[in-house]
Amino acid sequence: MGVQLSDILESRKIELESLRGKIIAIDAFNWLYQFLSSIRQYDGTPLKDLKGRITSHLSGLFYRTANLLENGIKPVYVFDGEKPKFKKYAIEKRKEAKEIAMEKWKDALERGDLIEAKKQAQRTAELNEEMIKESKELLLAMGLPVIQAKSEGEAQCAIMCKNKDVNFSASQDFDSLLFGSPAMVRNLNITGKRIVRGREIKIFPEIVELEENLNRLGITREQLIIVGILVGTDYNLGGVKGIGPKKALELVKRYKTIDKVLENVEWEFDVDPKDIYEFFLNPEFNDYYGKIIFKSIDAEKIKKILCDEHDFSEKRVNQVIESLSSPIQSSLSSWLR
Repeated sequence: MGVQLSDILESRKIELESLRGKIIAIDAFNWLYQFLSSIRQYDGTPLKDLKGRITSHLSGLFYRTANLLENGIKPVYVFDGEKPKFKKYAIEKRKEAKEIAMEKWKDALERGDLIEAKKQAQRTAELNEEMIKESKELLLAMGLPVIQAKSEGEAQCAIMCKNKDVNFSASQDFDSLLFGSPAMVRNLNITGKRIVRGREIKIFPEIVELEENLNRLGITREQLIIVGILVGTDYNLGGVKGIGPKKALELVKRYKTIDKVLENVEWEFDVDPKDIYEFFLNPEFNDYYGKIIFKSIDAEKIKKILCDEHDFSEKRVNQVIESLSSPIQSSLSSWLR
């Protein structure tokens, strides 16, 4: 999902410790989908409680957030609001893809191919209103700010970064930069490892700065948006056929404006590219999110959500709560903006 521009944008590798004390706006939906996709059993079945309710999102959210806090990082979670109307086409395409993956998952299970089964299962992740509600409740119980976006979460993260209420936005794709975030962090996790083309490699957090990249590439933010649209966004999945980041950059440098670029490509999507362009350039956002305040954790509330409601191991949850009661956590009251 999202715009992929790593072939033309440069980043700076950092150690996680360098983010200590930094406030980082996180697109909550992006992370929740990650957890729903990746936290699964050997046959692709998501984690569930004794009542059969999925808990993969809560597990990922709780343990990753705790790790961030233990490393002195101040996460602010931003939840999506109303989707732009022109996203309907992409949503329908994703729904079709998930239905196909569901059938392939069932077929793989029948054949006993558990590797293929898990691969296909990961493509079926669905986030519902109940999951969103309980995710917000868990984060609030952990003493963290929860921001409701007016529209796309990444747009809200970008505005908060532009307003200097947070130091960075966090994502794996580059939508935040198109929305105007001055700087973003990629690979914001603690494991430091990822499977790429079948082998495990070490991953470091990376900082990507907007102005630095625009100056190096010799383009404007408006032109970077055009590059993103050509490559493919959440609103025109897959982008224009045969055009990757480098080709898109060449076209933008040659033709300059979106009108001229569109005259020289074949647009085959049921959405007006200028609607996408304007949305990235002037996104809808919530300008009344108030002060970003970090509070003390509510241990009993956390245990009620995770242990009482969803059968998490009370021993493991208590261990995390104890770690968050360290001097790092006790200083949360000073984390005010």
